[in-house]
Amino acid sequence: MTGVDSASSPTCASSGWGRERVITASCGSFYPPLRSARPRPPSAWGADFCRMDGDQVEKMVLTKDGRKTAVDKECDGEEKKSVESKVYMDYNATTPMAPEVIQTVTEAMHEAWGNPSSSYTAGRKAKEIINKARESLARMVGGRPQDIIFTSGGTEPISELSQQIQILNQNRMALGLPRILMHTDAAQMIGKGRVDGQDLGVDYLTIVGHKFYAPRIGALYVRGPGVTTPLHPMLFGGGQEWNFRPGTENTPMIAGLGKAAELVNKNCEDYEAHMKEVRDYLEKRLEASFGKQRLHFNSQFPGAKRLCNTCNFSVWGPGLQGRMVLSHCKTLLASVGAACHSEKGDQPSSILLSCGIPYEVAQNALRLSVGRDTTKEDVDVIVEDLKQSVAQLEQNRVT
Repeated sequence: MTGVDSASSPTCASSGWGRERVITASCGSFYPPLRSARPRPPSAWGADFCRMDGDQVEKMVLTKDGRKTAVDKECDGEEKKSVESKVYMDYNATTPMAPEVIQTVTEAMHEAWGNPSSSYTAGRKAKEIINKARESLARMVGGRPQDIIFTSGGTEPISELSQQIQILNQNRMALGLPRILMHTDAAQMIGKGRVDGQDLGVDYLTIVGHKFYAPRIGALYVRGPGVTTPLHPMLFGGGQEWNFRPGTENTPMIAGLGKAAELVNKNCEDYEAHMKEVRDYLEKRLEASFGKQRLHFNSQFPGAKRLCNTCNFSVWGPGLQGRMVLSHCKTLLASVGAACHSEKGDQPSSILLSCGIPYEVAQNALRLSVGRDTTKEDVDVIVEDLKQSVAQLEQNRVT
């Protein structure tokens, strides 16, 4: 049973969870760099990017050890235009890897290439890196290092459903009935807010690396796997990871996930405060630009908590469907909702409709999500871009 959706689940730094394990799955792939008004580093070795400083264009190259260096090479016109003009505000879809994570993954590929199950030096080095990542993830989810298992491999209001399930389970236990198992997809919450494992009270919790500046590697937290909570392997073979998931561990990806967790453990409150400040500024600028009568915020419900970085809104008016508005933006890179539901086309979000948002408002929805490096200057740029896009659509409709 999935009791809490990805928008409503907690995780960041927590304490108080009992016996539990985290199982991770990864594809081991890297994704292209995502740029804001201040370009972020790329997410693959050997990639390069342009850094703008006024009229000066500086070519940056990521070296093998994960460090950046400047070289005397001009960016081509298309690349320069991209850096100058695009502002990325879809961090709920994916994030670039943090520079520290890139360096950690790179170092692991060079220094920890050995099989973690082997006894020779490179294997022992890989094992040390994996154990360090276990410790960082354990601190992030309130578990213990021995409870971490690795494998190879909308609107975002915070729900109170988990508390209701806990009350229901207390009543069921009093009647001698089995408890309801609880799963939450916490992909959107890591690095954006603090969580207490005891308060959450879930049996399963999904963690997704590329949502918090880590590689595309995932993790599954299980409370007391096979004892308190049912857990069965889907694959069989080697005995790695306590027989829950066979296969040689993907050391570089695990190292990157562990480093990202370390950054969250250290900086979560700062990340949250910055993103909330920029998000609030964004909403004020949108309201000032489009007016209260014309702008509808789709995730501002009385008494409800929200993700600190997310603004879901609609601009009233015919022909202003979210996809149409974005298609006429020259600067803003964003989405109308979750990337995993993008095949729905112009159909409005079922979540928005179930929250009571009228159909004609929901189909105009846009979801902007800021990141750790998004600035108020970025906000000013994209709000002006949105104004021009809406004006263009309205003019086209009249003519």
